[in-house]
Amino acid sequence: MNISFDWLKQYVDIEGMTPQELDDLLTFSGLEVDSKEKVETIKGGLEHVVIAQVLTCEPHPDSDHLHLTTVDVGTGTPLNIVCGAPNVAAGQKVVCAQIGTKIYTSDTEYYEIKKGKLRGAVSEGMLCAADELQLGTDHAGIMVLPDDAPVGMPAKEYFHVQDDWLFEVAITANRMDAISHIGVARDVVAVRNTREGKKLAIKWPEVCDCLNASMSDCMSADASNTQTIKQSNNQAIKVTVEDTNLCPRYTGITLRNVKVAESPEWLQNRLRTVGLRPINNVVDVTNFVMMEVGQPLHAFDADQITGGHVIVKTLPQGTKFVTLDGVERTLDARDLMICNEEEGMCIAGVFGGLKSGTTMETKNVFLESAFFNPVSIRKTSQRHTLKTDASYRYERTCDPNITVWALKRAVKLIQELAGGEICGQMVDLYPKPIECPTVEVNFRRMFDLIGQDIPLEAVRTALTSLDIEIVNETAEGMTLKVPTCKADVTRECDIVEEIMRIYGYNNIHFDERLNSCLSYGKKPDPRKLKNAVSDYLTDNGFSEIMNNSLTKSEYYDDNADFDPKRNVVILNPLSKELNVMRQTLLYSGLECIARNLNYKIKDQKLYEFGRSYCLNVLMPECLSADATNTQTIKQSNNQAINDVTKKYTETQHISLFLTGDLMPESWKQKSPEADFYYLKAYVGNILSRMRVNMSRVEVKPTALHYYAEGLDFVMRDSKKLLGSIGRLSREVLKKMDIKQEVYYADLNWDLLLKLYPSKEVQYEEVAKFPEVRRDLALVLDKKVTFAEIEQAAHSAEKRLLKAVSLFDVYEGKGIAEGMKSYAVSFILQDKEKTLNDKLIEATISKIQKALETQLGAKIRG
Repeated sequence: MNISFDWLKQYVDIEGMTPQELDDLLTFSGLEVDSKEKVETIKGGLEHVVIAQVLTCEPHPDSDHLHLTTVDVGTGTPLNIVCGAPNVAAGQKVVCAQIGTKIYTSDTEYYEIKKGKLRGAVSEGMLCAADELQLGTDHAGIMVLPDDAPVGMPAKEYFHVQDDWLFEVAITANRMDAISHIGVARDVVAVRNTREGKKLAIKWPEVCDCLNASMSDCMSADASNTQTIKQSNNQAIKVTVEDTNLCPRYTGITLRNVKVAESPEWLQNRLRTVGLRPINNVVDVTNFVMMEVGQPLHAFDADQITGGHVIVKTLPQGTKFVTLDGVERTLDARDLMICNEEEGMCIAGVFGGLKSGTTMETKNVFLESAFFNPVSIRKTSQRHTLKTDASYRYERTCDPNITVWALKRAVKLIQELAGGEICGQMVDLYPKPIECPTVEVNFRRMFDLIGQDIPLEAVRTALTSLDIEIVNETAEGMTLKVPTCKADVTRECDIVEEIMRIYGYNNIHFDERLNSCLSYGKKPDPRKLKNAVSDYLTDNGFSEIMNNSLTKSEYYDDNADFDPKRNVVILNPLSKELNVMRQTLLYSGLECIARNLNYKIKDQKLYEFGRSYCLNVLMPECLSADATNTQTIKQSNNQAINDVTKKYTETQHISLFLTGDLMPESWKQKSPEADFYYLKAYVGNILSRMRVNMSRVEVKPTALHYYAEGLDFVMRDSKKLLGSIGRLSREVLKKMDIKQEVYYADLNWDLLLKLYPSKEVQYEEVAKFPEVRRDLALVLDKKVTFAEIEQAAHSAEKRLLKAVSLFDVYEGKGIAEGMKSYAVSFILQDKEKTLNDKLIEATISKIQKALETQLGAKIRG
């Protein structure tokens, strides 16, 4: 929200206050100033530019178009200036840019006038054309001023160039009362009256006395300035509101014989300062009033209102409508429209239509000032991805009782700038007036919330300066009437917050005592474990990625691994690409890989900590939209699940991606390509760091279809999937337009945290007795995995067997078809004594027998 320092002076006395002081006042009263900058109506402010007179003008001896001039700039010493303009002549009053002047060619680019030579002649400045100084568009020659232009006067004064300060104020969603200059002025008045003891009041501008219109009871008495206006008995535009829930109040008035033209300079400057583009005097007035008081207005060409009848209603689903930007949009049946008797003219509170707006040819105008349902406006704005100044205000809840005043103000300005007559009476459809809420405040509770007693006089001053009426006051408390511009102030604590931001949080004294308590963090600490795994992966060349939890539903259509019925659907998605919450980290990671490949980044090692989301119930009737537009899940007994934690499952995962080569290209050796076993090693190290007891984990071929081949890690007791790893299928990669192999691993981080042992690691002395290794060459069925061999060996010998490893795999001559040979090593160790041959042979025999029995293994001869 942009606020002009100079504009603000019209509504509150801030003479003597510097821009920095205003910055501090606003920030410390709840309106944080993000930035402030000095602005001029002309970029650069015409610094070092003066009114001058050409004393002499002679042709340049070495040029057919340049002239040698001497110019009086009012200093007593003429300047020598080489000029190429065809219309330069002695005796002219001109505009001279002296040395140091910055000539702007755009908002950010400029060149500086310096002393130099042109064809050997010294030039100490420049005589300027209108377009060079942003004073017009003419570039046919230099600007020639009237004879009475005073020599030596700064051009800034001559052309009335104004300086101003622009404040960018961060307006939070609950401060709809401050989305205007008068709204900010109200806070300035309250703060200065309360903290400095001043007697300031808002200077409400004059408005017109429209027919049958009265100010709301909630308006300040200072806003009652009125002016009689010309009226006509010609037919006025009729108004019908079909849905008063979507449009609780609609105010409008018809103006005939309006002369639409460019706005005067002062109005254009006001709008440009706050970032709005001037259009014409009627439209500019509506924007001016919106920035002044926070009420959006819309000006229709009355001759384009078919049937002379404005109808506020919704249109059928799928209706086409062309907005002011020339884009054809498809309307939703819930979009509120301003229509004539044949078609829509405007998306209510959001964006105007292409045909019905006010143009230079417009003669008759219908002015609209309305209060629309903020929820409806917000959803319409999101559906069409239209964020306008009007929707920004409407969706934050405008003041329903300011519409008449805003309309009166606009009519007064339009009649001053464009003439015209009011036709008939002003329409004000307000079937259920919104009353100012009443709030009871208890002084004792108020002081307890504040933390100390503060003067009641300061409380009264703060409240009344904010237009909060004190209806009744007793020794225990007071009854207050809150203006409707403060829609968020409805409770006692809200009143305390208003008092505190005006009184000043810095004025509350804190006890010098220091209180502390001991707290024991949760063990294991999830953050430390996450950082440990992140550090490990980063140290091994992985890059961490962070993806949006929103994704597109297309990924889950016809998907054997993810049921689209379990999608958590976004009710008002920003786009079709972001319409569901992700059920897996897979597709968002592949999007990153595909994007990097498009940038010729072939080798990638990525990991992500992220969450997945899904619905808990898989019934055809499980998803419905209730009156509040939330998703309701029904159980088999048709009872709605009210607890949101039972509707959805949110799980944290860690995903790893490998593709391309593992190391940069080198002359010394060829870099190995990423493969399943490299990724499996990283996953194994992560499980080791998370102290996972692998004897509790069953490793088996994956059941997930997005892998071409891979493994699943399943908990033996709970049968929960701890994770999976494998090579992604060509179907998945083709869907993402990836043409190289990608290896993917997914681990359930929440489950890993639950499995992490609560006991600290116990360190023990290095074994004093040696390890013994024995190797077996086993012939097995091709379907048997090494994980099954490892599991069978450990189940046969738990005490002495320390490790099992695979060091060779062979298929071919001498091995039957459908079989393979595994060379497996077994490490044995006893912590208490040295193993003898008899015990070693007995142990290996027991392991061999288990392998033969459970896996059908045979010793290779």
